[in-house]
Amino acid sequence: MGVPVFSRAGIEDAGEVLTLQRAAYVAEAQLYGEPFLPPLTETLEEVAAAVAAATVLKGVVGGRIVAAGRARVEGGTLLLGRFAVAPDMQRQGLGARLISALEATAGPGVGRFELFTGMKSEHQLRLYKRCGYSEFRRAPGLPGVELVYLEKGV
Repeated sequence: MGVPVFSRAGIEDAGEVLTLQRAAYVAEAQLYGEPFLPPLTETLEEVAAAVAAATVLKGVVGGRIVAAGRARVEGGTLLLGRFAVAPDMQRQGLGARLISALEATAGPGVGRFELFTGMKSEHQLRLYKRCGYSEFRRAPGLPGVELVYLEKGV
């Protein structure tokens, strides 16, 4: 694996980001028995709107987008989400690199980072804890899915 170069995604990347996102979230859908997870039902227009309105980073190796994620500031918090790593590139440290790159986009006034995942997503929970995040609450998501919210200070 080459080292990914992270940069902001543009509108022209929306289709590839959506394809990557769908490929990456299939395993989550199977884990939860839920084919309608939001990252799988999002449309091209919605991804393009996110690219225009939020910080969407893409990680590129050899001309291919292999990782993507989003960040937006709400109050003094940088909300991170929609992490996607190409299935053939998972378990190689790209997720941690993506999170770090997204955290680096925090501007002045950001005092904490926040993200969430499902309670059954053990690999993601371990990754987030390795990246310094700790659980601060749980809340219901889609039927049968409990969401785990994690945070860390800047």
